[in-house]
Amino acid sequence: MQLNDLWSALRAPEVSFSVLLTLRICVACLVLHALAAIPLARLGMAKNVYLRRVVNFVITLPLVFPPMAMGFLLLMLFGRNGWGGMALQQVFGMSLVFSQGGIILAAWLAGLPLVIKPVQTALTNPDLLRLEQAARVCGASPISCFFLVTLPLIRHGLGAGLLLGITRAMGEVGISLMLGGNIAGRTNTLSLEVFNAVSTGEFQRAALLCSMLAIISLLLYLGIEWCQKRSF
Repeated sequence: MQLNDLWSALRAPEVSFSVLLTLRICVACLVLHALAAIPLARLGMAKNVYLRRVVNFVITLPLVFPPMAMGFLLLMLFGRNGWGGMALQQVFGMSLVFSQGGIILAAWLAGLPLVIKPVQTALTNPDLLRLEQAARVCGASPISCFFLVTLPLIRHGLGAGLLLGITRAMGEVGISLMLGGNIAGRTNTLSLEVFNAVSTGEFQRAALLCSMLAIISLLLYLGIEWCQKRSF
């Protein structure tokens, strides 16, 4: 592919839209994963064995359950006749099905297990537990201990988890296909656009999109590797 052809392919409306949508989804998932990671990780480490098992099962479900089946269940839950869909419509006047909100939900759920597990590993580090206990003995409040001790020491584990979550969110297809519908100019992400290009026999465009995904994945991998080499 020559440079002019490459530029023309990148400027195609379906490609530019899918790239921008994927970036928005990754940013949204980064924020949502960052907000949910530590609370859910803590719940998954609860002393109550039943609560711990339920939380860990729900968190791990998107990782072990077939994506298309997961998407179908979410479609039934948030569809027009699902109780989740009816509640959203009545309270907020919105619908997640076949919308960008549904795509964000699908990407967030898909990446959630990969975010939580590294955070749980960091939170159970014996050195971290000793430093937290020392801070509490010295009079630090739980909030001060969290922001001054826990969060700084697990930042690399949290960073690795967030980057893993982004990689999974960026590559999500199955759940997004069921919940978002793969609507051109509305819910077609970069990964779905690869599927669309192959389906229509546009292998050159599919190769271009795969190259873009490969470059982004390499950068994310380097970031994950950097985080994993650090303490905690």
